[in-house]
Amino acid sequence: MDTISITRRSENMRRIRSKDTKPEMAVRSLVHRLGYRFRLHRNDLPGRPDLVFPSSRKLIFVHGCFWHQHKRCTDGRLPKSRKSYWKPKLQANTERDKRHRAKLRSLGWDVLVIWDCETANMAKLVTKLRQFLDNQSHS
Repeated sequence: MDTISITRRSENMRRIRSKDTKPEMAVRSLVHRLGYRFRLHRNDLPGRPDLVFPSSRKLIFVHGCFWHQHKRCTDGRLPKSRKSYWKPKLQANTERDKRHRAKLRSLGWDVLVIWDCETANMAKLVTKLRQFLDNQSHS
């Protein structure tokens, strides 16, 4: 059972954005400070990647742990209420993500997913980003 009203829950969910989220802005800021330049949300690519590095054919998705069901994170768990609604919805998100990543790789792009929870440890994130962006091929 939800602890807040349906109206309030609906209002909360409506405010969740698909781009320019706090985790995405943190990753963008960090990548820029590291000296890399990128394009944002290219809608001609499957899944509209958050950061695109055209010259190196690399791209980054910044995923929310809940919406994209991060398996290694407590925020990636299914809600206790309305499971019949949430399970197929969130499952469809993860399946769509897999299709997009596979299509992008088949088009010759290297793909990195940064999870919301990973933005809490900037030192570790710097290492992950440099490793991905400095390597010739990440696939």
